[in-house]
Amino acid sequence: MTVLLVVAKAPVAGAVKTRLCPPAEPAQAARIAAAALRDTLDAVVATPGVVPVLALAGRLADAEDGPDLAAAVAGWPVLAQRGDDLADRLAHAHADVAAAYPGRPVLQIGMDTPQLTAARLAAAVRRLGAPATDAVLGPAADGGWWALGLRDPRQAAALRGVPMSTPDTGRRTRAALAGRGLRIGTLPVLRDVDDWTDAIAVTGLVPTGRFAREVAALRPARPVGGRR
Repeated sequence: MTVLLVVAKAPVAGAVKTRLCPPAEPAQAARIAAAALRDTLDAVVATPGVVPVLALAGRLADAEDGPDLAAAVAGWPVLAQRGDDLADRLAHAHADVAAAYPGRPVLQIGMDTPQLTAARLAAAVRRLGAPATDAVLGPAADGGWWALGLRDPRQAAALRGVPMSTPDTGRRTRAALAGRGLRIGTLPVLRDVDDWTDAIAVTGLVPTGRFAREVAALRPARPVGGRR
């Protein structure tokens, strides 16, 4: 059974989604982040045949929508993120899952793609389980990636030294995995939410979710840039 690992940061005002400000205020941006995380958790729960695990930075007790987020992950194993930078924290999270669930593959996602569905996650799990596949990588439209699957999660050590949040993070991650001799499958490209333009675009894909409702509540009367 595949471990579905969600790597997330507690949506605390001023600590998450700061590139949504403006038009959002810090607390509003944190509520949007909380909604994205809730939608993601719902998709994970609805995915059949997986073991959900949360690797968390910060405390949900300090977060916007903290009680509801805590209720959503009640019963989940929750791992504290550790490491000096994002790449290190990701490698540690995979290593911690490998220790807790030896021999199981891991599919890791984040909290920036609230358009994810259980069907898409299930398809990614199947792709990871396909013959002659050691890893899967889901490219993001901005050059990063939204999902990483590994048959042996200890191979996530390859992430150390890969600069994160850059236009070539996806390419360099793929090269680091290939450098270990891994056979890599490719998942569909998704757009993750970094700024307000991304938020509007992703809302159009999932107009009925929590994320869409939070964005709609803050959507300015005119597009960013001033033109009607």
